[in-house]
Amino acid sequence: MENKHVGGLIIGIAVIMAIIVFIFNSAMKTIVSNSCTEGPTCPMWGTIATQTWLSISITGIVLLIGIAIMFTKPKEKVVIKTIKEKKKKIDISGLEKNEKEAMEIIQKENGAMFQNALMEKLGIGKVGITRLLDKLEAKQLIERKRRGMNNIVVLKN
Repeated sequence: MENKHVGGLIIGIAVIMAIIVFIFNSAMKTIVSNSCTEGPTCPMWGTIATQTWLSISITGIVLLIGIAIMFTKPKEKVVIKTIKEKKKKIDISGLEKNEKEAMEIIQKENGAMFQNALMEKLGIGKVGITRLLDKLEAKQLIERKRRGMNNIVVLKN
């Protein structure tokens, strides 16, 4: 929310508090006038005044806070723009057949996929996929990132 809205909300709360204080004050005066037989020297009249001034003071402080918030500048918003890098085409001409096939599959999957999914698409076993990915990692074409019990194979930029 903007500061003006928050300040207005707090000022509204202060106004409601002031109305409640005055309603409470008039009710207390009625009760004291009916129950206090000593007249204006009754100690309850003094406590009503003290309670009323204390309540009005608290309401005034809330009102001042609302006004202060309403007229302060909001903090500047920081906008961070992310720049999408154009993915460069990776040269796979010097690779072996199964390496090329693996690279093409990873590229079709937007540059990242689970190792076990790649293994299924290539139709090779765990040892074979590990060796293949070790070669591709040594050539700095891919990177394996551990995610729980799985690896994600990611193309290097």
